[in-house]
Amino acid sequence: MDAYELLESRKSVRTYTGEAVPGSQESRILRAAELAPVGMGRFEDFHLTVIKNPQILKQIELATALMLGKPDAHPLYGAPELVLVSAKDPEQKGNVAYSGAAIIAHNMVLAAENQGLGACYIWGAVAALNQNPDLVSALELPEGFLPCCGVIFGATTETFTPREVDSERIRTNVLS
Repeated sequence: MDAYELLESRKSVRTYTGEAVPGSQESRILRAAELAPVGMGRFEDFHLTVIKNPQILKQIELATALMLGKPDAHPLYGAPELVLVSAKDPEQKGNVAYSGAAIIAHNMVLAAENQGLGACYIWGAVAALNQNPDLVSALELPEGFLPCCGVIFGATTETFTPREVDSERIRTNVLS
C-alpha cells in the first residue's frame, strides 16, 4: 500500500475478532516501533510492554471502565493485544517523552493497518493504569518508567478504504 493510501484509509478500529495476532505480523509492528524517531535518539528512554495475557487485559479494562464511570464498558474492544509505550521520567522530561511515545505508537498503528489489522490508540487505559500502582507494578517496568500511551491491535472484519477528508479541517496559517 502506498503511503498516502495508508494515511487516507487510516481509522481507529474498535471491533476485533479476538484471534491471536500471528508472530510475523506482531514482529513487523514491533519493528515499526523501533523505526520511530525519538528526541535526541534516546531510545533507552522508552520501553514497550506487549500484553497478551487475558487476565491482565481484563484487569486493565476493568480499571479503565471504572475510571470512566462505565463499569460495563469494554474500552479495549476485545483486542487480543495491547502494547504500552512507557517513557523514563515522563513528568520530568515532559513533551519530549510524550511526543516520542506517541510517535512510536503511531508507527505501530500504521504498521498494523498496512498488514490489514485493526488498531486504535489507547489513552484512557493508560490514565487508569497510572492511577493504579498495583497494575503498574504488574507490568514489570524498569525503574523510573511510566506508561505514556498504548495501542491495541488485532484481526478485524472492518475494511480500510480511502476516505474524503476536508483539506481545511485543521486551521492553518502561514508565516512568510
